[in-house]
Amino acid sequence: MNSLSSLGLCLAVSVCVAPAWAQSVVPLKGQTSQQIQLDTTDCQNVAASQSAAAAPSPSGGRLKGAAVGAAAGAAGAQVRGNRHDEVYDRVDDDTKQDYRQNQAKGTAAAGAVVGGSRQRQDRREQEKTSAANSSAAYVGCLQGRGYQVNP
Repeated sequence: MNSLSSLGLCLAVSVCVAPAWAQSVVPLKGQTSQQIQLDTTDCQNVAASQSAAAAPSPSGGRLKGAAVGAAAGAAGAQVRGNRHDEVYDRVDDDTKQDYRQNQAKGTAAAGAVVGGSRQRQDRREQEKTSAANSSAAYVGCLQGRGYQVNP
């Protein structure tokens, strides 16, 4: 009879915990249902606080990409102009500056797109790492309190 009630309790805990953490919790030290609930809530809070304390989300990717792109565009325009010294020397400085700025604008826009893409990729990787760390903290907390945690 005692094993049947433990099995029912284990099933109830796994149903309550499964949606949030997709794991079943088995008490190994005869914990009461109230104690199980307190321990799972505490461990969820521990895991959430550790995940919240993780590194901040990457930001500024578009701006960094635009700056790199603008510099590359201006430098590229200067190099192209230097290849044609005979024509480039006859053009006034304002026209040269406009040409370099136009080239910089185009590559800055491309750089912003690339920078934004890298930022999103970095953020996804960080979210995966944070989720794995949070899950490990949750499992470790429960195991430390005398539970077996099954995926």
